[in-house]
Amino acid sequence: MIVLPAPAKLNLFLYITGRRNDGYHNLQTLFQFLDHGDSLSFEPAADGHLLLEPALPGVEQEHNLVIKAARLLQSKTGCTKGARIRLTKRLPMGGGLGGGSSDAATTLVALNRLWQLGLSQEQLARLGRRLGADVPVFVRGQAAFAEGVGDILTPAHPPEPWYLVLNPGIEVATAAVFTDPELHRASPALSLAQRLSLPWENDCEPLVKKRHPEVAKLLGWLLEYAPSRMTGTGACIFATFDSREAAENALARAPEGSTGFIAKGCNISPLFTALRQLDEPAPSSNTAT
Repeated sequence: MIVLPAPAKLNLFLYITGRRNDGYHNLQTLFQFLDHGDSLSFEPAADGHLLLEPALPGVEQEHNLVIKAARLLQSKTGCTKGARIRLTKRLPMGGGLGGGSSDAATTLVALNRLWQLGLSQEQLARLGRRLGADVPVFVRGQAAFAEGVGDILTPAHPPEPWYLVLNPGIEVATAAVFTDPELHRASPALSLAQRLSLPWENDCEPLVKKRHPEVAKLLGWLLEYAPSRMTGTGACIFATFDSREAAENALARAPEGSTGFIAKGCNISPLFTALRQLDEPAPSSNTAT
């Protein structure tokens, strides 16, 4: 059995530069990982059988991105092996933290290893793109400036502060945000250097605040403590702090009805830190006599 993390991500900024002919949107965003997220365990199973436990409320097993990732890997490689997968869910659904995409990426990476398929990171990233635009960045495991639909990735090295992430207790549907006629879709396409030199914003934030007053209220509260904004299409918001203690002090005062956690920003995904640890030789148990 192997146990691996599926870390959260933050969109440190998010700009929408236009709508494509296929209905998707071109964007520019800066992804960074957190040392907090879901975790999954994987055990081999015979006869190609896939079992995911526990079931997520309201999500049929075959629609879960974990199972979809495993099925895609089987289909792509002709693999007849199976797996028993246990998902420990910590990240909220509809929160903008990339939980489902991260779960799918960890599944691709883990089963490629468990089933000894030998696919390259590039091959896994291409498969991940078929599951969702955010999956490739989790497969690659490097903080990145993303363009296109979020799949054209340039490695980036933003600061790695402490973050307080707060959830107002609602879900925001990504599809509803991107199909809303009031969404701002005309930000200029700039270089990474230009983006880094300007204040960081999220083009989805004004719309989500208008449609979901809970997000606006919580963000207004958090802005009193530190620079804050929304991640992805919401509903979660985040603020940066110089120390864990300062973030804890703010979390202790969080408004009733909200939940949150504190995490460190990571430019290398905790998934890949865990994989390196698996590959390290075990310490010798020999003792002198």
